Amino acid sequence: MDKIHTMISADSGSIHMTKGMLTMNLEQELLREHSKEQALKIASWVGGDARRLDQLMGLVFSGQPLIVQRAAWVVGIVGEAHAALFQPYIKKMTVKMKQPGVHAAVKRNFVRILQTIDIPRTMLGAVTNLCFDLLTSPKEPIAVKVFSMTVLARIAHQEPDLEKELRLVVEQQLPLSGAGFRSRAKRVLHMTAREA
Repeated sequence: MDKIHTMISADSGSIHMTKGMLTMNLEQELLREHSKEQALKIASWVGGDARRLDQLMGLVFSGQPLIVQRAAWVVGIVGEAHAALFQPYIKKMTVKMKQPGVHAAVKRNFVRILQTIDIPRTMLGAVTNLCFDLLTSPKEPIAVKVFSMTVLARIAHQEPDLEKELRLVVEQQLPLSGAGFRSRAKRVLHMTAREA
């Protein structure tokens, strides 16, 4: 059994069983096909494995634009099931989202993860500033704004001084926003009103 070199998929030279450990050429698999099925397949391979997640995050942080975009989708899927694994990446995720020209998929999936994990005190300021920038930017997609709003509401729960500013920003954007934004905004405004 120690010389296992079995091909898992006949159509793919990038997935192998080697000495009992499944390996994947992530770049090749990300470029193979842009589909939900492929993203789910890669996310399933990553699962809750910190080493595999590190390999995926390495591509998001420094890969070619197309690979970054596709890897970000997989990150979002993995984050739904294993958000706590992203704790060590909060600083790098914040820095990546500030880079000029970063794809909306990266921001959307990173901020989606930030909604569900505990932000360390040392990162609260940076994450707060980033999320306010994303929330107030006219260029950001609604999903990025909505996820940013939720991150800010969670931070405001820890830092009540932010509640007033968050309420003000959300209320300013309500008249110009669509249904998705208004729905989340109402929940955030209700939540911050209870805590105020």
